[in-house]
Amino acid sequence: MIIQTHIVDLATPTGIMRCYVHRPEGDRAYPTILLYSEIFQQTGPIERSARLMAGHGYAVVVPEIFHELNPIGTVLAYDQAGSDKGNSDKASKSVEGYDTDNQAMIAWLGDQPWCNGQLGAMGFCIGGHLAFRAALQSQVKATACFYPTDLHSNAIPNLPGQHSMDRLADISGELLMFWGKQDPHIPAAGRALVYQKLSEAELNFSWHEVNGQHAFMRDEGLRYDAQLAMRGYQLALDLFSRVLA
Repeated sequence: MIIQTHIVDLATPTGIMRCYVHRPEGDRAYPTILLYSEIFQQTGPIERSARLMAGHGYAVVVPEIFHELNPIGTVLAYDQAGSDKGNSDKASKSVEGYDTDNQAMIAWLGDQPWCNGQLGAMGFCIGGHLAFRAALQSQVKATACFYPTDLHSNAIPNLPGQHSMDRLADISGELLMFWGKQDPHIPAAGRALVYQKLSEAELNFSWHEVNGQHAFMRDEGLRYDAQLAMRGYQLALDLFSRVLA
């Protein structure tokens, strides 16, 4: 499929949020995936991930996850300064802001002729957590979380009872959880805790652990593992084609 890309600036309760829309050419309606970036926002690797998914017959929307804290169009570099700024933004944003961002996107998608109303979510690193957060919205039917950070901890600021793992009863769709066993940000004990809580909540989820480091799906840098990335994308495509078809 040939992909078209356009930009939309959405109003949210916390300010204007730029979204990048990647979708097949033409006016046909497609299932739509909310795709959440790493702390660096829509870098080259994130854009390529979005276009890869769009090329399989999906409209893909990539929001700027820290729009309240940066000028519109900000992309952080994959270096120490970029990491420091992204982690500072992660610590500064209220967790409720992610929910209102999701609600704004879902409401807007309801008016788009190219969205058929079948919604999924996916993301990487903090974006994996934000995809999980999107699954709290009842309209999201399938979610793929790639090495989601901070699910096992309280690192994302929140009010009591507002951490994502405290709200599992709000998740009605299917989850795909994909982890690297050599990921220092999500140790084995943390993964085990997430698995335990998802199981106790009797959620519909699949669980995959591979021999990969953090960010092994990012196609830049020394940690990229093309074979594992391909496996992850295929699992996500299988999930979305089955649930959102």
